[in-house]
Amino acid sequence: MKVLVPVKRVIDANLKPRVKADGSGIDLTNTKMSMNPFDEIAVEEALRLKEAGTASEIVLVSIGPAQAQETIRTGLAMGADRGILVQADGPVEPLAVAKILKAVAEQEAPGLVVLGKQAIDDDCNQTGQMLAALLGWPQGTFASKIEIAGGRIKVTREVDGGLQVVDLAMPAVVTTDLRLNQPRYASLPNIMKAKKKPIDMKTAADFGVDTRPRLEVIETKEPPKRQAGVKVASVADLVDKLKNEAGVL
Repeated sequence: MKVLVPVKRVIDANLKPRVKADGSGIDLTNTKMSMNPFDEIAVEEALRLKEAGTASEIVLVSIGPAQAQETIRTGLAMGADRGILVQADGPVEPLAVAKILKAVAEQEAPGLVVLGKQAIDDDCNQTGQMLAALLGWPQGTFASKIEIAGGRIKVTREVDGGLQVVDLAMPAVVTTDLRLNQPRYASLPNIMKAKKKPIDMKTAADFGVDTRPRLEVIETKEPPKRQAGVKVASVADLVDKLKNEAGVL
């Protein structure tokens, strides 16, 4: 079974984004970029499926600038087999991403698509669901456990009320949550091997997808700074402040 894993290039999760002086967006000048953490989890889960003998090939696909090759190489160094980069300059909205992934999936014919539930830059949490709808495949979102047997996949989902288990026919789309696994570090030998693994270069036009944004960002602002707290001498003082100052009681 082939597994397709979309990965996204985002600002490193350990960095604090800087807003441009004119408020037009995030300043990416000299900013470290990395693979979206949720997508790292998706790559790790695909690798575990391959190690268990369930998957035979892992194909990574990324949509973004030429520098996204580095993101694909990271996944290849973890153990994926090959990559596909669909070059696109500027932001690509989730629906356009889903349309491109649909075309890639139709060409590659995977038995499973595994991707992060959301990207940490826009937090849209839409691409996986849109992709499943476009393909007409069943979906298991927010997966914290995956089991494959008999041509079906059982996905344990994290929902507001606890855990939900869904049993899906394959091919299917699965989006990963944080508790699914702990991604591995790439070893030095695998990093060297990754340099020789193939990455196919494509464009959105190759798939007939229009990536022009449908949304316009009017303004980007820093979140308000948290106000300093105060100490109270007693429970009575706390209740008084909550009632008369904070207005929450």
